[in-house]
Amino acid sequence: MGRKKREEIIETDETNEEVSEEPFEESDEPVEIEEAIINESILLKSSGTKIKDISEIPGVGGAIAKKIKDAGFVDMMSLAAASPAELANAATVGEATAIKIIAAARETLDIGYETADKIMIKRAAMEKITTGSKNLDDLLGGGIETMGITEAYGQFASGKSQLAFQLAVNVQLPKEKGGLEAKCLFIDTEGTFRPERISQMAIGLGLDPDKVLKNIVVARAYNSSHQIILAEKAGEIIRENNIKLMIVDSITATFRGDFTGRGTLAARQQSLNRHLHTLQRLADVYNIAIYYTNQVMSNPGILFGDPTRPIGGHIIGHFADTRLYLRKSKDQIRIAKCKDSPNLPEAEAVFLVTPEGLTDPKDKK
Repeated sequence: MGRKKREEIIETDETNEEVSEEPFEESDEPVEIEEAIINESILLKSSGTKIKDISEIPGVGGAIAKKIKDAGFVDMMSLAAASPAELANAATVGEATAIKIIAAARETLDIGYETADKIMIKRAAMEKITTGSKNLDDLLGGGIETMGITEAYGQFASGKSQLAFQLAVNVQLPKEKGGLEAKCLFIDTEGTFRPERISQMAIGLGLDPDKVLKNIVVARAYNSSHQIILAEKAGEIIRENNIKLMIVDSITATFRGDFTGRGTLAARQQSLNRHLHTLQRLADVYNIAIYYTNQVMSNPGILFGDPTRPIGGHIIGHFADTRLYLRKSKDQIRIAKCKDSPNLPEAEAVFLVTPEGLTDPKDKK
């Protein structure tokens, strides 16, 4: 075989249809764009201007400020984290205007380097949501974290959606019981959201099922573009509804349906990358927990061991702070393995999926 200019990663679907996933090329902003933002920041700093609202940014009036807010960029943190191209497209403004807006937001927030002890203080604001299983909570270091993304992947009936439903209920619990006394935002991409199951779990915890259902805001995504838009519009809903948990079940389903064949993988990965950036920004800006499920494929090239691997390649793998691999055992037993985390060891936990919800196996005497 001759040398290739670019390596190809072969992914095999459940249908054993081979497709080529070319390495994703990072779409970083050009250096001159970042330099322009820095220069604008210097001008604002030297002028002594302290921006409090988007409409106060030089060159931005009330009409443009309204467009920007309608696009979901309503606070300085969301603007500071945006790229000029993203803001220009979302708010239908010129790139030069977008650069000024981002520079003003960064200057107002005084974004830059800071010592690790200050980051530790910020991390102290991080909270955790119980899964309902002590074994699973211990595996996760106490539960699902805010300010971060948790991914669960596995075959069908492995417990991914059941964990999603349980978290949507548990986030509403009092803090002393492992909840955050808050609501949940749920994006359903597979049509598998079941309010009946939510009611079962709520009753299992002694909660009013009607009240629990009213605290879960649900949207059905019909394709990848719709899914991306729902995530980009989520900021306003999160602010107005005291939401501390956002669930996407599943993250890759619509992308697999919209992008099929060898020639669409680069476009798929770029769209998925944009979507994941949006979710990460929501977690950081609003201190919420992001939990998404992911589909899997089987790699027939692996003759020994588990051939199961998650969809999405390296793009998905790099974004999740914590990756859980769930698999089904006999009856109600499920096994969760922590595959990747910046602060947790690789380990396993056993839990049960019962009619009342997630719990732990009872020790046999």
